[in-house]
Amino acid sequence: MNRVALALAVASVTLAGCGSVTTTSALAQWAHQSNFEQSVSILLTDARHAASALRATSTLNDLHTVCAVLLVDVQSANAALPTPDSQTSKLLSNAYNDLGAGANRCYVADSVSRRERALADLTRGAGELVEARTRVRTT
Repeated sequence: MNRVALALAVASVTLAGCGSVTTTSALAQWAHQSNFEQSVSILLTDARHAASALRATSTLNDLHTVCAVLLVDVQSANAALPTPDSQTSKLLSNAYNDLGAGANRCYVADSVSRRERALADLTRGAGELVEARTRVRTT
């Protein structure tokens, strides 16, 4: 009986060791599978285009185009959440929320104050996205 118990204990420990994955490797795998770096690059470019349009004397029709593109890309990136790391997921969720809010405000930015609020959201979201990217790269 002791040999059976010992064999089961050894098998359990062996199987448990086979299934363990570190957060670092899981996050790296998630980043690769979700095309995270490409997504970040697209979102930052979209946010820059939207910010430029908001600062210029763009018409609402022009804003509709650039801001709608940003919103679609934010929604696509958000679909890859959650990540294997809760802190990274929180950073990305905040970034996507702020970029999405900025895109929505940008879409209806028919006054200086609305443009400023949209720019503030975009700036905050871009900063959070860069922070999340740094975490993914260094975790």
